[in-house]
Amino acid sequence: MKLEKTIQDGTAVILLSGWLDTQTAPELGAALAELEPEVKDLVLDFTELEYISSAGLRQLVAAHKKMNGHLVLKNVPMEIMDVLKMAGFDKRLHIEA
Repeated sequence: MKLEKTIQDGTAVILLSGWLDTQTAPELGAALAELEPEVKDLVLDFTELEYISSAGLRQLVAAHKKMNGHLVLKNVPMEIMDVLKMAGFDKRLHIEA
């Protein structure tokens, strides 16, 4: 997985590419841990994400908690959206397909 993080005006945008799975989920966890307190909103851009596993879903839960709900999943591919719906995340997270 590849991560590209930008921060502007209190909003962090992380572009994820490849697979978010057991091997790569810790990378996202580390990026979340590095976010400065002045970051109030987080956007995870899934434009180039190909796959998400349960380990990746756990990182989404962690991100949601860390950001106190100020999390947006953006550009979610249909295959990833299907997984999010099966897990019930579409009811709890703000998703912009």
